[in-house]
Amino acid sequence: MQIETIQNLFLKNKEASLSHRYITNKHIEPVLNKLSKNVSIEILGTSVLNKPIYGLTIGNGPKKILMWSQMHGNESTTTKALFDLLNTFISSKTETSHILEACTLCIIPILNPDGAKAYTRINANEVDLNRDAQNLTQPESKVLRTVFNSFKPDFCYNLHGQRTIFSAGATNNIATVSFLAPAQDEACTVTSNRTRAMEIIDVMNRALQTLIPGQVGVYDDAFNINCVGDTFQSENIPTILFEAGHYPNDYARDITREYIYISYLTSLDYISKNAITGEYHKGYFDIPENDKLFLDVILRQVKTNKGLVDIGFLFQERLVDEAVVFVPKVDAIGDLSRFYGHNTINVNGLKVFNNNNEEIEIGYENDFVIINNEKISLFSK
Repeated sequence: MQIETIQNLFLKNKEASLSHRYITNKHIEPVLNKLSKNVSIEILGTSVLNKPIYGLTIGNGPKKILMWSQMHGNESTTTKALFDLLNTFISSKTETSHILEACTLCIIPILNPDGAKAYTRINANEVDLNRDAQNLTQPESKVLRTVFNSFKPDFCYNLHGQRTIFSAGATNNIATVSFLAPAQDEACTVTSNRTRAMEIIDVMNRALQTLIPGQVGVYDDAFNINCVGDTFQSENIPTILFEAGHYPNDYARDITREYIYISYLTSLDYISKNAITGEYHKGYFDIPENDKLFLDVILRQVKTNKGLVDIGFLFQERLVDEAVVFVPKVDAIGDLSRFYGHNTINVNGLKVFNNNNEEIEIGYENDFVIINNEKISLFSK
């Protein structure tokens, strides 16, 4: 499929009822009702707090793809893009029917509904589900494992979101989308199974480079059998980690969702039309490994009693009245010359004060600082 075609499909099929960062069962259930005539929907199990975990099946082809999102409850961008994708399959059949004829998709839009409601990474028992793949101590982990065993996927899409700190390599390029073909052994061997995942990632990367050049990264493939992706990969099912990252001024992640959507359709189109052997995987190794070189705000050349320093802020995500708000918090003070800011303010040797007219210290939280007796917002205009 041509990129322009996919972009037009996104604009036509974007699910308008889902936006920003706070996505829960309450938000998706009306959409599920709308989709129910065209998608098989079932309750796969329940969470710690007895909330339903929904499973959706669409397509009737022999190639089976298992996709799950919000294993970490506060990582919702990939969920929004899943519903954009489902709308596309239903309303744009001419362009996408070949995918559903070749593939069957099993989708878990919110694996961790308790974490989604509380807007936390962990579940209600304070367990990271992505470290529970072996022990299966949590009901949500057991649901995913049961589906994996019964559906018997040919490919797995492990869908996540990443923080604003990540750069694509040691550069000032934001890692807007990141991928990983997880290792399946301690030696991180490039097995034939992994090369199949790498081949698909290379296809997605090449598509994204035409839109966000230099803004795609891959994660370190250090092996951890307790992680779901590593476990499934070790069982010889090609598994791909998707990470929805930052785009300039897109803290709502409603621009990034389009790049995730493009990744979905590009990869599913490729799988539907090709026998994935791993032969064409080498481009994967051209994707730079993520580094942590970004802060949300950097104040440059701040005058203090210890000389000129830089002050770096990271935004804290807080759930307030069922909405996510961002609170700047001082994370680092000193020489931050190796870091980049999503918003950089050159103070030019002036002093910077907090809301009590005191010098800034680590841990200070507010959406403004005072420079030269003027309140300066820490949010980009």
